[in-house]
Amino acid sequence: MTALGICLSLAALSGPSVWVPGDRFTLAWTHSIEKTRWEEDYSVQWRGQPAAPVLLATEARIRGSGAGMEPPTDAVLRGGWWHYTPAVRQPTELLLTRSGFTADFERCDAQGCRALSDWLPSDGGVTLLRACQAPPGA
Repeated sequence: MTALGICLSLAALSGPSVWVPGDRFTLAWTHSIEKTRWEEDYSVQWRGQPAAPVLLATEARIRGSGAGMEPPTDAVLRGGWWHYTPAVRQPTELLLTRSGFTADFERCDAQGCRALSDWLPSDGGVTLLRACQAPPGA
C-alpha cells in the first residue's frame, strides 16, 4: 500500500493539501493563557473496507492543569504530566486554530519537533489536519 501521513490544509481556502509523511506523531502545543504544554499521540493506519487512512488518538498528556485544561477524571499523574486516553479515539480531522499571537502547533516524531508552519504557513485561522496517503510521485 501507499505510504501514510497527514495532510494539512487551511480551512478558509479550498486550495491543495500539504502532505507530511509518517504514521506516528505527537501533536504538541502550549496553552495560550496557562503557558502549559499539551501533547497528543496519534497513529495513521489503514482501516475499513475499502481500506482508507484513518487518524487514531492513542494517548494524551498535560503538563499540569489550569483554566480550561483540567485533566479527565481517569488521568494518572506521572513525572509531572497527567496521562490519559483521549475520549475521541478516531477523529475524522483535527481543527487547529493557529494565531500569530501564540506559538504554533508542533508535529513531533523520533527526529524531534517542528512547527506546523514549516509545512504550511498559518493564515491566522483554522488549519485542518487529517490522515491521508502519499500523493502520486511522493
